[in-house]
Amino acid sequence: MTKLILASGSPRRKELLEQIGLSFTVVVSHADETIPLELSPAEAVSHLASVKAAAVARDYPADFVIGADTVVALGEQILGKPSDQQEAKSMLQRLSGRTHAVYTGVAIRRGEKEHTFVEKTNVTFWELLEEEIDRYVDSGEPFDKAGAYGIQGAGAVFVKHLEGDYFSVVGLPVSSLYRHLKQLGWPGAIFSSLS
Repeated sequence: MTKLILASGSPRRKELLEQIGLSFTVVVSHADETIPLELSPAEAVSHLASVKAAAVARDYPADFVIGADTVVALGEQILGKPSDQQEAKSMLQRLSGRTHAVYTGVAIRRGEKEHTFVEKTNVTFWELLEEEIDRYVDSGEPFDKAGAYGIQGAGAVFVKHLEGDYFSVVGLPVSSLYRHLKQLGWPGAIFSSLS
């Protein structure tokens, strides 16, 4: 039977697929996630999603493999995961009171055939106090998050307005993903793993 495989170790992406009731297997991709410098944020997430899906699909040619990547961008500048406290603070100071874009690229691969799409969501932050930034950074939450915040965690209090797909900001646009899977002929049924 054809399987659905998530080529990601992200607990957030796993939770989102579970939330909509899809039966799937996790196979972590160990692909090189270096972003070529000349790529725009949208091109970068599409490229990385494709690389991740391809790395896993080689071993599962008959199955549907999902690769995904998310970045935060101020204009064309990508803000990745902060490497230390100072970088996390700097990112949050730059996002304070401004609108930034969150791009999530998704690649669905089966054998040699691949379908990719990108979701863009605009997120506006409140003006942040220095003590709020310090407290948030001290919590440790920013360090495995693009742009140094997690909208599904305590970082939610920074968000004034969102235009687009909330779940894409978390890491996987599940509604669009489901519709693309149906369009590509994935045989699974929604709510298949719910009791």
